[in-house]
Amino acid sequence: MQAKKKYGQNFLINQNIINEITNLINPNENDLLIEIGPGQGALTKYLAQKKSKLICIEIDKDMHAYLDKFENENCHIIYDDILSTNLKDITINFDKIFVIGNLPYYITSPIIEYLINNLKAEKMIFMVQKEVANRYCAEINTKDYGYFTLYLRYFYNVKKEIFVSKDNFRPIPKVDSMVISLTKRNDTPSVSKKLYFNFLKEAFSHKRKTLKNNIKSYDFNKVKEVLNKYNLSDNVRAENIRENIYIDIVNNLDN
Repeated sequence: MQAKKKYGQNFLINQNIINEITNLINPNENDLLIEIGPGQGALTKYLAQKKSKLICIEIDKDMHAYLDKFENENCHIIYDDILSTNLKDITINFDKIFVIGNLPYYITSPIIEYLINNLKAEKMIFMVQKEVANRYCAEINTKDYGYFTLYLRYFYNVKKEIFVSKDNFRPIPKVDSMVISLTKRNDTPSVSKKLYFNFLKEAFSHKRKTLKNNIKSYDFNKVKEVLNKYNLSDNVRAENIRENIYIDIVNNLDN
């Protein structure tokens, strides 16, 4: 079957990597596992052997020929766009939710954001573009450290798991991939979520500017109080500020 560019399809063909990926997630009997974009069923074959219920969400209806054989009382295939799927309805009555998927590179971040807004997943495993993984897992003082790094970190501990060379796919994509894990945090920061995310968006809005020049709609005197506490200059840039300091800043603004 020919891969479809409009769906960003690239099929993983390395059996060893498939085994490594499926071993990263181990739900229990009363849990639900959701696979996004099962494609031809390379992962589905092994995920269907897990203890939990499995729901696969596939946008390409032509995949019936590959996926229908997995359909049974423990495995259900839904042919729909993940961004249109009512996740709250299908996840009722399960102890924990787990998610796994090889996400289309052109829409990776919107899918993850949609999942975060509509699920309280215990753990999520994704194959993403290597450069995207670098952004998601970035450390302070690097060019990749940005808004989405801290957005994900608010909810999850994000970790690089498996490097996957582009030669392991058919057709061969232009870039290498990385499997990442997102494990739910038990210590979610104590801060106004809306104010925090809005502040971070402004803070990182122009990477070449200082924090002070980016956050025009906030009281910089309150921001400065926290910067001084951590011996940071007024001219500090957003990528040079740690998560805990951002939390302190936003809590100070919220007083």
